[in-house]
Order: sequence, then C-alpha cells, then structure tokens
Amino acid sequence: MVACTDKIEEVNIPLNVTAPTVSSVSANAAYLQATAVGTGITTRGFCYGTQADPTVDGQKVISVSKDMAVTISSLQAGTTYHVRAYAQTNTSIVYSNDVTFTTATENTSSALDEWKAPTYADDYRDVSIWNMREHWNLGNVHDPTVVKAADGYYYMYTTDAGFGNPTNGHGHFHGRRSLDLVNWEYVGAALPEFPEWVRTKLNEIRANMGLEASEADMSKCGYWAPCVRKVNDNLYRMYYVVTIDGNINGKKSWAERAFIGLLETADPAANNWEDKGFVLTNYSDKELNFNVAPNDYANCYFKYNAIDPSFIITPEGQHWLIYGSWHSGFAAVQLNPETGKTIVDPLPNPWGAENEAAYGKQIWTREAGNRWQASEAPEVIYHDGYYYLFVAYDALGTVRNASNKVTAEAPYNTRVFRSSTIDGWYTGTERILTHPYHFITPNPDAETEEAQKDDKKKGWTGISHCAIFDDGAGNYYYVSQQRYPTTAGGSNPDALMLGGVRSVKWLSDGWPTVMPERYAAVPQVAITKDEIVGTWEHIDLAYIYGKMDMAYEVTFNADGTAKFGDLSLVWSFDASSNTMTLDGIELKVQRECDWEASPRKHTIVYSGSNGYRTYWGKKK
Repeated sequence: MVACTDKIEEVNIPLNVTAPTVSSVSANAAYLQATAVGTGITTRGFCYGTQADPTVDGQKVISVSKDMAVTISSLQAGTTYHVRAYAQTNTSIVYSNDVTFTTATENTSSALDEWKAPTYADDYRDVSIWNMREHWNLGNVHDPTVVKAADGYYYMYTTDAGFGNPTNGHGHFHGRRSLDLVNWEYVGAALPEFPEWVRTKLNEIRANMGLEASEADMSKCGYWAPCVRKVNDNLYRMYYVVTIDGNINGKKSWAERAFIGLLETADPAANNWEDKGFVLTNYSDKELNFNVAPNDYANCYFKYNAIDPSFIITPEGQHWLIYGSWHSGFAAVQLNPETGKTIVDPLPNPWGAENEAAYGKQIWTREAGNRWQASEAPEVIYHDGYYYLFVAYDALGTVRNASNKVTAEAPYNTRVFRSSTIDGWYTGTERILTHPYHFITPNPDAETEEAQKDDKKKGWTGISHCAIFDDGAGNYYYVSQQRYPTTAGGSNPDALMLGGVRSVKWLSDGWPTVMPERYAAVPQVAITKDEIVGTWEHIDLAYIYGKMDMAYEVTFNADGTAKFGDLSLVWSFDASSNTMTLDGIELKVQRECDWEASPRKHTIVYSGSNGYRTYWGKKK
C-alpha cells in the first residue's frame, strides 16, 4: 500500500535549447525550427546576423508558440547568416549552438512557381465584427502606422475605426503584427481606457482661458492617428490623438481642442504600453477670441490642429514631431529625446504670438492664408539627403449633397513634398502618389448594359493617410487604408477600411513612387525585356476630384514601340535596375500580385512619373 497525498513537489527542469534546423532558404527568407524546454520559460526565439554567435541584443525574432517555428524575412541575397535559438526566463537566458546558412544569390523561377497568392478576401464584411477579430488580417485598418521591432515583427496600430465600429468598448489604438507584411495577427489595444490626464489638462487650459470646467462627455472622445517609432531596441514611442466632443464656449463658438499624448513600451510583443501623458494641444494665434461660429471655416480659431502626429529621429539624433490637419497647414516642433516631450516643457498657454514658437513653426501649407484647407495626415521620413513629407489631400469619405446623393467618390489622394532640413520649407510639384483608381479595364463590348455596370463597380477609393516605413535593408513601403466605391454593392461598401501595403521605389530624380498593386511577397525573380512585351493595363494617375482614374489597354511590342491608343511611343528596359523608359518617362518595374485576377496570380507592374503626373501599369 502506498499512501496518497495532495502535495506535489515542483520539479525544476533546466533550460535546454536545440540548435535550429534551417529550411526553405530563398534569397530573402528562411524557415527556422528548434525546441526549448525548461522551467519558467518566458520567451523563445531566434537571434541572427552576419557575425558568429548572435545574441538577443541584435536581430531577433520571437516565437509566439512553443514549437518554435518561424520564418525570418528581409534577408540579403547571397549572404551567410549565423543563427542561434534561445530561451529566456526572468533570470537567465540560454543559447543553442551557432548554425550558419547562406541565402540564394537571386530568386529563381522555381521560387516564383512555388509562391502562393494571398487568399483572404478584400471584402471583409463577413468577419468585420469584434468576435471575428482573429480573422481580420488587414480588415478594419484606418490611419495605420507601422514599425519594425527588434523581434523581427512589423507592428501596425490604427485609429479607432472600422466597419460598424467593432472596436467600441475594447480599448484604443488596436494593434496587429506580421513577419511578412502579408499575413497579420491581431495583438490587442495599446491604450485600454480613457486617459484621465486629458480631462485634467483640458480644464487647466480652460481655467486659464477664463472658462469653467468642461462638461463634455468624455465617452464621446475621438481616438485618432497614432504614430509609432523605435527609439532603440528597448524603447518604442507612440504618439496618439484624443479629440474632445463639443465646442469651446457653447454652440456658437469654435470646436473644442484636441490633445497629442505619448505611450511608451520596451517590447511591443508584450502590448504593455505606459501612458506618459500630455505632449501638445491646439495652438491659436487669435488670443482668446474663441467665439468663432463653428461653420466659419475661414476664421477658425486654431492655427495648428493637434492631430495627425508624425515622429522622426533625424540622422543627427534630433527628435521632432510634425503635426496638423485642415487648419493652416503643418507645424514642426522639436522634442527632448530623453522625455519624448517638447523642448519647452511645460508649455506656455496655447495662444498668443509670444508662445507660438513653443508649439513649433509652420513648415507647409496647401494654400497660403487659407485657414481651412483639405490637407491632413503629414508623414515625414528621411531619405538620401532629403526629408520627404507625404500629405493626404481632400475628403476621406464619400461626398454627398443635401439629398444624400453621391456627388463624388472618396477623393482622398496622396501628394509628396521635400526639404533639405527637417523644419522646412517643404516644396514640390504636388506629384500624386495614390489616387482613386480602377485597374480592371471596362469592357465596351460587354453584351449588356448591366454587364458594363458590373465591371465598373470594382476599384478602390480613399487611398491615403499613409505611413512610410522601411525593413532595415533598404526596402521602403507605403501603407494606408483603402475603400470600395459606393457602386461596389452590398451594405455600405464605402465604409470598408482595408489596409493596403505597397512597395515604394525611388526614381533617379530622388522622388518616391508607389507601386500600384499591393505587396504580397512575390519572389523578385529577374525580369527580362521579353516579359515586358504584351498587353498591359495603363492608368494615368491624374487628379480628378471624386472620380476614379480608369485603366485602358496598351501594347508593348518586341521592336521597342508601344501603342497607346493612336499614339506610338518608344520604350526600352534596363534589367539591371528594373527600369523602363517610355518616351523619356522613368518607370520602375517589379513583380507583384494581380489582386483583381481570379484566381490571384503574380504579374509585372510599373510605376513612375514625368515630374508632374504619375503612371501605373499592370501586365494582363
């Protein structure tokens, strides 16, 4: 007989990590597997680099599951890498032996044959509700911001919006992450509850204005336009916006102010963000003359609107915040790198000429002297000697008249400007980078009028409020929301907010161009001149307010001529730089997914500019 007892002795199992096995190695990616056992493991993953015995202080990717199977991407072609698996507890870390592998010198045709097109639906209405969030992928994405973290993941955070407002009551600035920029998993809200500092700061300012405490319903606050950046491997900052409902001093006065706040975390994977509180609020150059009618846009009270922040660290290590929306353009204010707050801290009252400099300086405006202009969402990055300012133009949503009749599809489009200094002035030719478009050529020979109408339902509008980011290996990406036009069918198609990631290429004049089809990790097998020959769909990305730019068929001939309707043009192709020249116009060529095809397939696309107008193309 053996006596039974309820007491179970705890067994401490020492950490043990096997060396990784490496497979499916291509020019830019590899698949890693390992095992880790032991008591108290908090983190498992792989660290890798071009030097022997890499550690977690360098490049790493965390395994979200115990089976330790991940794909690392954005690798350099023809490069030998060292990789070690690791396991970590609260007190220690154990590494496996070092294993090496070498990426392919270039993608091969077999890699292209093995590529699988994304299968998730663009029309995500069937999974748009909160309880289906694990299936969203890039559904319910509005005003996205993206950062590549030290664990190898890309983290995306968005404005509190979605089809049917599914995130209401579930926190703010919802996040998702991806290893390949194609498949995204939901990770939770960065800000769980209303930040009480907003109420305190609002009433502090109102008291200085001679006003009583606000009676605004804080449950009606708006949560907008986060911007996330990596300061270092152990510090990430997210600037965010809270807008206050109502008016400053009753219904006959200008709308109440907005606030920019700051969140920080050491590890985005933990999704544990600490709220650091107030950074900025709206600045006015009208002293305390705030009794401006809320529809008197030409005389709006605020000069700078504290919304749509863009955080940048310059090559010299300076920290800056660019912000603004609709009012008088954008302002740039320098930050304290240690605190993430403004250099002048605490800030003086947000009015009066003597206080303006503390809130920044104007760096760009769509129209000088206009207090109410359709421009918002500044995004600033540094590239090759210039700071580039990406701007959203025009209305975000569908434009309707008093009878609710559609007068313009969502006209949102993206422009770009640049400056040699972070605080401007930013100039340019107002090149269009994205615009509402229709990439499936309307068929004039359709047998019925209904068939023609159905063909014209497709396409995308509202493509702007972008984030621009890179993978650390010289590859840049543009990400924004995009919407169906009102003709797409079903319930409220123009309220869909699908995230779209696109490659950015840099032209020889230094300006960026955005590739037309969304990124799908298509292997970049070398493109030959012979592959250019054939029928393409071409779009002149022209500015037509509220209208979609429609594709039409063109033909590239083997003799170096191209037929564009009645025009005969000359083209050439430089395979070493994937650059096509079409009658003097520089076009960048790349393999991408044909998202309009059924089933989806890989194809070739181009994007470029003559300095004023952008051109998009897709081979049929």
